[in-house]
Amino acid sequence: MKVDPATQRRLLDLATVDGELSRIVHRRGSLPEAQEAATAEQTRRASQEAVSAGETSASDLDREIRRLERDVDAVRDRGGRDRDLLAGSGVSAKQAVDLQHELETLARRQGVLEDELLEVLEQRESVGTELDKARAELATAEQALTEASDRRDAAMADLDAAEQDKSSERKVITAELPAELISLYERIRAQGHAGAALLRRGACGGCRLDLDRTALGELRSAEPDEIVRCEECGSILVRTEESGL
Repeated sequence: MKVDPATQRRLLDLATVDGELSRIVHRRGSLPEAQEAATAEQTRRASQEAVSAGETSASDLDREIRRLERDVDAVRDRGGRDRDLLAGSGVSAKQAVDLQHELETLARRQGVLEDELLEVLEQRESVGTELDKARAELATAEQALTEASDRRDAAMADLDAAEQDKSSERKVITAELPAELISLYERIRAQGHAGAALLRRGACGGCRLDLDRTALGELRSAEPDEIVRCEECGSILVRTEESGL
């Protein structure tokens, strides 16, 4: 393939742009701001789970408190009725004994229930304190996530703008180059190598390897407009005054 040397040198501009585009893609995949946002999301999720667990415990304890309060009220009501009966007229001696026995039993039962209620109330207070703390931590985590997400989005927007700019520059360059040359360049890139590289002081700018004497001799004898390639990586070698030929 024959291509004007000036046009060949334009390939270096294309390779530079492609290198910058590759770095943008790499940076997007390893963006510190994205990792920070991901970590913040994990913290927020853990805080949310702690709040959910605390709310469940608080709800269970509230339900238990209501049950115990109902039981205490029921015992008190029963005791009140028994005392009213005992104080009324027409109660036989045996009924009075039975009522007194039941009142004593109810008093013991009420004491047990009130002790249980007090214990559950203390647990509820402790859980409430922990729940308040978890909610505060969740609020902090959500704020941190919002800020981290904003930084990530801003960084992504910068990368998108840079990518768009370089993609536009690439279109301008490729429009100036022969289709056959671009096709060769793209095939080389598809193999994981630099499509084009500067030959500088006898070394390939793509694979960074020095060319041997035989290869350098062949390059010296090649016409300036001939497309030449690196024997090691296959990149199109662009020859300039820096090439050392």
